[in-house]
Amino acid sequence: MRSGVLNAGGPFDLRATTNAADGTYAGIIRLVKQAQTSQAPFVRLADRYALWFLPLTLAVAGVAWAVGGPARAVAVLVVATPCPLILAAPVALVSGLSAAARRGVVVKDGGVLERLAECTTLLVDKTGTLTAGQPAVTAIVPAGSVPPEEILRLAASVDQVSGHVLAGAVVRAAAERKCQLALPENVTEVAGQGIAGTVSGRHVMLGRAEWAGVRGEPPWAKKVRRRERLDGALTVFVAADHEPAGALLLEDRIRPDARSTIRALRRGGIERIVLATGDRADVAVAVGAITGVDQVFAGLTPAGKLDLVRREQRQASVIMTGDGINDAPALALADVGVAMGARGSTASSEAADAVLTVDRLSRLGDVAMLARRTRRIARQSVLAGMGMSVAAMGAAAAGLLPAVWGALLQEAIDVAVILNALRALRPVAGGPRLPAADVALTRRFRDEHEAIWADIDEVRAGCSAAATQPRR
Repeated sequence: MRSGVLNAGGPFDLRATTNAADGTYAGIIRLVKQAQTSQAPFVRLADRYALWFLPLTLAVAGVAWAVGGPARAVAVLVVATPCPLILAAPVALVSGLSAAARRGVVVKDGGVLERLAECTTLLVDKTGTLTAGQPAVTAIVPAGSVPPEEILRLAASVDQVSGHVLAGAVVRAAAERKCQLALPENVTEVAGQGIAGTVSGRHVMLGRAEWAGVRGEPPWAKKVRRRERLDGALTVFVAADHEPAGALLLEDRIRPDARSTIRALRRGGIERIVLATGDRADVAVAVGAITGVDQVFAGLTPAGKLDLVRREQRQASVIMTGDGINDAPALALADVGVAMGARGSTASSEAADAVLTVDRLSRLGDVAMLARRTRRIARQSVLAGMGMSVAAMGAAAAGLLPAVWGALLQEAIDVAVILNALRALRPVAGGPRLPAADVALTRRFRDEHEAIWADIDEVRAGCSAAATQPRR
């Protein structure tokens, strides 16, 4: 079987209306292959310099032969070996790959690292990248006299035996609040509607509004719908003893480090950051506003993400990040595709050029900075090595450097450029070194900044809880 879905409910009848070759999964694989074949060929750094080095060498050797005979021409050819091209650039790139791996980013080859140094635009997926990637209960809105903690306890007790993705979030929330759960009895689950069961003698139903017996839009239900629209939340209604008890609001929460991640990416040389997601527009716009991205595109299909990558590539080189199979075609088409491998799908990791092995997008900013430094070191090594070789060729053509001494000099040049290329192994410096007191002050400011955001989250949660309390 080439693809499938997970049945979270009871048994059902299934009828296949098409074959595997025409399915969604096969269509995505076709998009990946088309994107991979449409990438423009990349000219390596060493290849660009080799285009003019060989003709120059032959010209100098010819002049030396004409002026001083074959001995001088041989001396020119001895010192003109292209070892800086053959050794310096690959050593620098391999060193850069090793340094990137230590930062938790596996880059598949040196060509990817060179392309990464050119990229200035980042397309980033939302779910699992800027958000936690799993829903969490953020608010409980009671309908009447049933306290919020009791609503959560009843809902989580029934959800213990459910395989639905939201059920796990409800049970985790109850565990975090230390609710004493009971084993449910007579549990019935209807796909697309909800689940029902008996908890401590009380009949509990949770799921859609109609399933939980919510009729019309009473004031508390209007509040739930308003919060649902404003926060982009998912809603689970709860009924106890055939009367609506309240509702649970669940959100895929933004990562605490999302804003600092965007700042780190900009420090790494990324000039434009675009949020590209298949989620609803209201949710995507809210996430984009909070995290500080430059533009938001929502409701995108895999083909839509491909079109967006093509549009952005007309302006600049593009990095695409994602973790799901729907992102695989765009990852393959982008100049550099980066998969969130710590939690992402195998298809996205295979289509990508680099894989984040840690669940932190900010490492991509570090590696982008590292890629630029690696390219700079490789270019320095190549130019310095070839410059010294050209100078030695001139000396040999003038009869000042015999072939034997030229061979020794060429070995010295090779060692020098290799040692310089190995500098790419060193960690990326975030800037000039600061005195110890300034470093401590910077760290304290960073910790206080993160604490401020944590306090804001606590205040927001407290206001939400207060808003759910019945007025006296």
